[in-house]
Amino acid sequence: MSTRARSATRLASAVPALLLLAACGGMDPATATSSTDPTAVAVSATDSTCELDATELAAGTHEFTVTNAGSSVTEFYVYAQGDRIMGEVENIAPGVARTLLVELPAGDYQTACKPGMVGDGIRTALTVTGDAVQLSDDEALATAVTDYTRYVNSQAVALQEQTQAFVDAVNAGDVAAAQALYPVARTYFERIEPVASSFGDLDPRIDARENDVAEGETWTGFHVLERDLWATGDISASGSVAHQLTTDIADLVARVQTIQLQPLDLANGALGLLDEIASGKITGEEDRYSHTDLWDFRANLDGSQAAVQSLRPVIAAAAPDLAAALDAAFTSTQAELAQYASGDGFVPYTDLTPQQVQGLSDSLNALAALVSQVPALVAG
Repeated sequence: MSTRARSATRLASAVPALLLLAACGGMDPATATSSTDPTAVAVSATDSTCELDATELAAGTHEFTVTNAGSSVTEFYVYAQGDRIMGEVENIAPGVARTLLVELPAGDYQTACKPGMVGDGIRTALTVTGDAVQLSDDEALATAVTDYTRYVNSQAVALQEQTQAFVDAVNAGDVAAAQALYPVARTYFERIEPVASSFGDLDPRIDARENDVAEGETWTGFHVLERDLWATGDISASGSVAHQLTTDIADLVARVQTIQLQPLDLANGALGLLDEIASGKITGEEDRYSHTDLWDFRANLDGSQAAVQSLRPVIAAAAPDLAAALDAAFTSTQAELAQYASGDGFVPYTDLTPQQVQGLSDSLNALAALVSQVPALVAG
């Protein structure tokens, strides 16, 4: 669920794109009341417009159905103040509709469509008023949030520790050690990427690729160092980027400690992480210099599974067959990926044949079809 921009060209070449299923229905906005029942909001996106059929909503859970009538891939965001991301849905191809469930308390928001998935997007003011029963008022959902928040905090602490070790190797000029530590440090970021990407300013600084950076902006983060380590092998001038990375990671850790997650953040995040695999890792473009994409694949998969496991008591109570199917699908996809393990990590992504990539994609699609049902179940 990254906020960094992705080009339509890159998505068009993805092999094959992940099918994320819209698995929920909505209410007529005219009869909606403040409750946990989702209110339907239709969004029409083109290459130059982003029109909502309602811009004043009652507090509660809302189902935004975004239809892309344009010619380029787009994405849709709901922002709170400071561009804090309340919800997002990416990779909406031309002619495709995708759905986002998000819980919004009273306040002022902005929505954004991003044709070509670049820039600040076409913004629309959104006003939410009134009080609502919150999903987190449910004891089981509140417990799920507490459990997952604990997981996120533990991963953030490990991220800071492992990033420091990686940066120390860069600063020491030890290319081999830095190359070994690069995918390890990134593992902890990729597991909690939905939370990291909710801070719209931080995620691009930490995880942007070169083609994601707008003209006039400075490219920073992991992938600059990846290029230096693998493409040139020269890290003599990489110290300033390494220092900025540790600063940004420390900022992320501090923000994570005070974040207030909601049940739908877990459900949407689990689905978003599978989308991340399909749109970057399984295409081999995430770690284009090091080819350590399978490390990130596993980390995204782990993070998705952690979110679903936090919600599992809720899922099992409402849909026991779905809970069992999710268990089996995660196990199957982990097993599919484990075929390419090497030591403590994985073979280079470039070692995989097209048939092996297809096997990973098929397993991922089957898993995503099940995970796509979780947000609607959580929303009730």
